[in-house]
Amino acid sequence: MELTSQSQNEVDNAEEIKNLKKLEAALFISGRFLSLQELVTLTDINPILLRELIDKLIEKYDDKSAVEIVAKEENWKMDVKQEYRDMVNRLATGTAEFSKAEQETLAIVAYKQPVKQSVIVKIRGNKAYEHIKHFIEIGLVRGKRIGHTQELNLSDDFYDYFNLRNPTEISDDRRNFNEFRDLGKKEAEQKEIGKEETEQSREVKKGEENKELAENTIIKNNNP
Repeated sequence: MELTSQSQNEVDNAEEIKNLKKLEAALFISGRFLSLQELVTLTDINPILLRELIDKLIEKYDDKSAVEIVAKEENWKMDVKQEYRDMVNRLATGTAEFSKAEQETLAIVAYKQPVKQSVIVKIRGNKAYEHIKHFIEIGLVRGKRIGHTQELNLSDDFYDYFNLRNPTEISDDRRNFNEFRDLGKKEAEQKEIGKEETEQSREVKKGEENKELAENTIIKNNNP
């Protein structure tokens, strides 16, 4: 059966809709910037057609949508628009995706960066090893080997993940970043206070023991 021009257009439109849905699903699920090659691999759509579909998807998310397709150096991701990112940041830091303990470890890295892994472990305990390993694996933290430990810094993906840009340039993002970093400051300071209190307790205990020893020595000498 020979296809008419109308039926061919219907087939082409159906194929385009199918490909747009595949592209949309890939960007939605990833939650990060994807390169053209990654999109080709995920969708099995040829690069030339894929670029056309990206442009159409950008047009689809117009002023009526809270979502947009963000482009950065030949990479694309689906994101909420700027005016809704403050809400998303609050949701992101409260999500169960990271445990409270993991969030606190990441916040201390944000507060102290660049910081040695050994310092984070000293503050957070041995559980921080697994936290840091996980953050490096998913690209939120960069680790650089220095001697027997690592120097840790936040990666660009950290800012992308939490919908932040350079916190030194954009007031809203700087405020959101500082709120996150303040959590790390609070945790670090509480650890230092706890350490000081422990050391003070040891000194008091040591003083009491010395006093008791001195008293016992005096009693012994006075009672030969």
